[in-house]
Amino acid sequence: MNKASFSIESYKFDKVMIDLSNQKTNDIFIDFKPEGVFNGNDGTFELTFNFLALDSQETIVPFVEIRCVGLFKFENVNSLEEIPSFFYKNSIAILFPFLRAFVSIVTVQANIKPIMLPTMNLGSLEEPLRENTTEILAN
Repeated sequence: MNKASFSIESYKFDKVMIDLSNQKTNDIFIDFKPEGVFNGNDGTFELTFNFLALDSQETIVPFVEIRCVGLFKFENVNSLEEIPSFFYKNSIAILFPFLRAFVSIVTVQANIKPIMLPTMNLGSLEEPLRENTTEILAN
């Protein structure tokens, strides 16, 4: 059996929302919500990586929401079950620097208190990404 490999094909930011009317305090709680779609027809994986800034863990509506969509291409993978376990953690690690920089730039340019994300270990997002991944079945 050939080893599975992947590469990032592209990424884009398709949602950027800043609504300061949703910020009731000066506290900032950040959250990440990853989800994915594997397409068995062409061996691609679309990772949607959502960033949310809220004023508390109990808040439902964020005051900053940014969505980054990364497209990954697999070699030698034809089904969701064949995706290697290391992909989930590594795909998030690949997209995070782009998201991190974009969050900083957008909040600085909005002339609000900038959100400067530190370098982070996002290994805890591996399982949520697995759980929130669906598959488009190959023909």
